[in-house]
Amino acid sequence: MELTPPTIDLKRRGTVRLIPGRYPSTGILNRVAAPEDLDAVFELEGWSNDRISGELGILHTIPRDEWVVGTPMATIVMAAFCHPRPEGGRFNDSNRGAWYAAFTLKTTHAEAVHARTRELEEIGGWFDTAMQMVSYTADFSARFHEVRGRKFAPYLDPGDYSKSQALARELLDAGANGIVYPSVRDRGGICIACFRPRLVRNVKQGAFYEYRWSGSREPVIRKL
Repeated sequence: MELTPPTIDLKRRGTVRLIPGRYPSTGILNRVAAPEDLDAVFELEGWSNDRISGELGILHTIPRDEWVVGTPMATIVMAAFCHPRPEGGRFNDSNRGAWYAAFTLKTTHAEAVHARTRELEEIGGWFDTAMQMVSYTADFSARFHEVRGRKFAPYLDPGDYSKSQALARELLDAGANGIVYPSVRDRGGICIACFRPRLVRNVKQGAFYEYRWSGSREPVIRKL
C-alpha cells in the first residue's frame, strides 16, 4: 500500500443513502432469526438457485458473522454488499459491495444523479425518462480510514476507480471498517463507504424522490 490513510473515530447520525425505488425493502433476511436458519428456509421453501441468486446475490462470499439478519432493514443493508455493480464502485470491486452514503441529502442527490446519469449514457444516452429513488438514513459509530488532501487525490479521480478499488481491497483485507472521503460530485460534501454490514445501524426508510430527465443530463428532482 503506497499510502495508508489515517483513521478517525466516526460518530454520525442520519447519514443518507439513495437507491432506486424498484428494490424491495423487505425480504428473507428480515424474517430469519439467525444466519444458520437460512439453510432450513431454503429446504422448506424449495428455493431454486436462480431465486437465491436474485434475492441474496453473493451473500455466500461474505462471512456469516458479518451478516445482518432478523432486523426490519436487514435486506436493504445486505443488498448493498451482495449486489455490487459489475464494474464496482469507487471503494469496492465486483467481488463485494459497500454501503455508500453521505452526510447530507444534497450530497447524496449529487452522487446518485451522477451514477444514474452515467447508467443512461451506457444504455444509449436516452435522457427522456424518469426514475423513483428512495432515501434511507443510517447511523455510524466506529473507526474509519479518512481519505482527504492532495496526497490522496489519486483515490478521488472523477472517472477512474482502479486505484481507489485497489486501496479498498487492501484495507478490507486488513480488517478496515470503511472510508470517509470528500464527495467528487458535490464540493464540500462528505461521503462514507462502509465495508462492514453490522456497522450500518438504525436504518430507516425516508422520502421518495423522482428524477426526471427531459433531454439533458441534469434531471429535475422532485420529492414525492
